This record gives sequence, structure tokens and C-alpha cells, in this order.
Amino acid sequence: MSRVGSRPVSIPPGVEVIIRENHVSVNGPKGSLMQIFHPSITVSKEDEVLKVSRPSNEREHRSLHGLTRALLANMVTGVAQGFQKSLDLVGVGYRVQQMGDNLQLQVGFSHTVEIVPLPGIKFSVEGNNRINIQGVDKQLVGETAARIRRIRPPNSYTGKGIKYSYEQPKLKAGKSAKRT
Repeated sequence: MSRVGSRPVSIPPGVEVIIRENHVSVNGPKGSLMQIFHPSITVSKEDEVLKVSRPSNEREHRSLHGLTRALLANMVTGVAQGFQKSLDLVGVGYRVQQMGDNLQLQVGFSHTVEIVPLPGIKFSVEGNNRINIQGVDKQLVGETAARIRRIRPPNSYTGKGIKYSYEQPKLKAGKSAKRT
């Protein structure tokens, strides 16, 4: 039995879940999400709990069981509390400015890089070197953070670049360390 798939998903107050065959939509105070799941996996709502069940113990059904439950839990958490990722800009002259909904990054290029948020994503800037990305869809928040980080990933020798706030880049020793 799947350890993840067998755990029920509790529905917090203020969150409404609508299930139609394999279409599940979740509405809450932060927004709404809709997902279409595999037809062989059944999602049922009992009181204030969502339960996921599978038809057999085949490999495909076992993997879809845990996946469906995890996606449902992320949907419920997203519309109730939302998700957030933070990025730090490290380096001399590296800074970020918020221009309306967009971001303008100065990260060592000859030009500024402008980032337009996808629908459902909000940016906020702390100081001039921290970016907060917020949204209800966990996958969209993570993808946006990864795209911004990809513009200038941390240098492995100096540590300069865009990094996640929890990330500690491992720095390599330079050429001078080899000579001694």
C-alpha cells in the first residue's frame, strides 16, 4: 500500500472542493485551481477529508496513487495559504527593482534583464537584492524561481549570482590554492 497515497487530505475551513469524475477544482481565499487526474484513480470527498484510491496493485496504479494525493494536497495548501520562494542576488552591483508587476535585474550584463510574471504569480522585492515569488500553484512558483535563477546561477568560485535564499553554494578553491 502506498504510504503517501493512503493518507487522507484534510480540507481547511474556507476551502471548497468540487469533484466531477476525474476533474477536481479547489477554491479558497487565495484563488482557485483545477486539475484533471488519471481516470483509473478515484478521488472521493468524505466530510472534510479527501481520499484517493486505486483499482489494483499494478505498478502504474501505485505510482499514480501517490502522485494524485500529493497534487491534491498541494492544491488545497495553495488555495488556503499559498506558496512562496525567495531568491537572493549576491555580487557587487547586482540589484533588482520592481517596475509595476515586472522585475528589472542588473546582474553584471551590459543590459538590464526584465522579467514579466506569469498569470497567477506575484513578485515582491525586499531591499535591492531579495526577490519573493508568491502564488497558489506550487509548480508555477518553483518554475518561475528556477527561470530567474537560470539568468545568472551562482559562480562556483566567487559565489556571485542569483541563488535561493536557503542555498549555500559550495565554493571551489582557485588556482592559487593548488600552488601551495
